[in-house]
Amino acid sequence: MKKRNFLKTGSAFASFVVLSNLSGCTTAQATNDAEQSAQAASGLKADGSEFEVVKTEAEWREILSPEAYNVLREEGTERPFTSPLNKIYAAGTYSCAGCDLPLYSSETKFDSGTGWPSFYAPLENAVATSVDNSFFMTRTEVHCRRCGGHLGHIFNDGPEPTGERHCLNGVALSFTEA
Repeated sequence: MKKRNFLKTGSAFASFVVLSNLSGCTTAQATNDAEQSAQAASGLKADGSEFEVVKTEAEWREILSPEAYNVLREEGTERPFTSPLNKIYAAGTYSCAGCDLPLYSSETKFDSGTGWPSFYAPLENAVATSVDNSFFMTRTEVHCRRCGGHLGHIFNDGPEPTGERHCLNGVALSFTEA
C-alpha cells in the first residue's frame, strides 16, 4: 500500500473511532451495527437465521422503485412531507412495500407533524427492531420482520396508549383501503 493511501485509510479510521466515541457509540457497537446492516442486506437476521423473504439485489431492484430500494434495502430516508401516505387517514392496512406483509392498522395512525407517516403501534408479529447508532445518536430502527426491509425509527414521544411514535418512510409502505 502506498504511503498516501495508508495515511488516508488511517485518518479515516481514526476519525470514525473518534466520532463514534463522541456519539456515545463504542467502536465495537459501530462495528456490530455495520454487521447488522450488512446481514439484513444479505438476507440474514442478527442471529444468523434467514428472513422468510430473501431476494438478490437485482430482484429487489426489479420490484422496487429506486426510492423504495434506497429506503428498504439501503436504510435511506425519504424527504419529509413527500409521501402521499402521510395524509391518508382512511380505514385500512399499511403493508411492507417489499414483501406485502401487513404491518400497521390505520386505527393506530396519527398526525405527528413530522412529515412522515406515524403510528403508535404495529400489528402483532409484524415488525422487528434493532439499535441504530448512525448520525451520532442512538435510535431504535424498525424493520419488516419478514424481509428485513428498513421502515424507519421508533421514538418515545407518541400518544397513549404506547407513548411510541413509529416514524416511517411512506415509500417503504403500501396502503390497502378497508
